[in-house]
Amino acid sequence: MTIEINLLPWREQRRERRSRLFYRILGLAALLGLGGGYGMTWHYQQEVETQRQRNAHIEARSRRLDSVIREVSELEQVRERMLEQVRVFTRLQSGRARTVQVMSDLTVSLVDGVYYTQLDRQGDNLDLSGVAENNRQVTDQLRALASAASFSEPMLSEVEVEDGGQRRSFSLSMRQRIPGGEAGGSDAGPVGGAG
Repeated sequence: MTIEINLLPWREQRRERRSRLFYRILGLAALLGLGGGYGMTWHYQQEVETQRQRNAHIEARSRRLDSVIREVSELEQVRERMLEQVRVFTRLQSGRARTVQVMSDLTVSLVDGVYYTQLDRQGDNLDLSGVAENNRQVTDQLRALASAASFSEPMLSEVEVEDGGQRRSFSLSMRQRIPGGEAGGSDAGPVGGAG
């Protein structure tokens, strides 16, 4: 008696099971691949969005910083203008005090019988014109001006006899001494008139 064993259906079933398993694994791998791809795409999109937000924040801060820098620059310009004004006011105040000192010293040094007709000031140079009754008063006036602390040695430039010898008109020049050796003032023009 012969027994025949047909292995073909068993092999066919095993082959079908393996094929189904293969297709399931292939489908699962495809699903995992698609899911992983989608997940990575989503992750990268989130990263890009986060970076965009960071960039927008940096740009906003940069614009704000530029605005602050402009404001600081404008404030520095205002500060420089104010400092220049303070320097001008200080110079003017100093010149004002010096002008008062010049007038005071001219008044104190005035000799009896002498009066001034004109005083011109150009920086620290003073040109003075006046009238005296005689030559001695002109000389005394020169000495009085030379002894004043505010003036350098006066230089007599001319003396003229007027009114038939009754009066002497004179002109002289001198420099104003500046206390502390500071630079000369910039104000110029007539300081006084006839007196």
